[in-house]
Amino acid sequence: MKKTTTTRYDVAEHLRTLEEMAAYLEACFEEPNVDAPFIAKAQGDIARAKGRAQVARDAGLSHS
Repeated sequence: MKKTTTTRYDVAEHLRTLEEMAAYLEACFEEPNVDAPFIAKAQGDIARAKGRAQVARDAGLSHS
């Protein structure tokens, strides 16, 4: 049987626009039992995504 290889999923790699970031944060607030650390994590994800997008723009590349 072939061995399955997995990679870590990073949501920040998939948040490309402000609209996607806002939708992600809104969805996090709608989760049951939402708490401050959960929202802080989501805000960190968005900050990393914005940083990636800015680096791509500064380099003249598309964020992917």
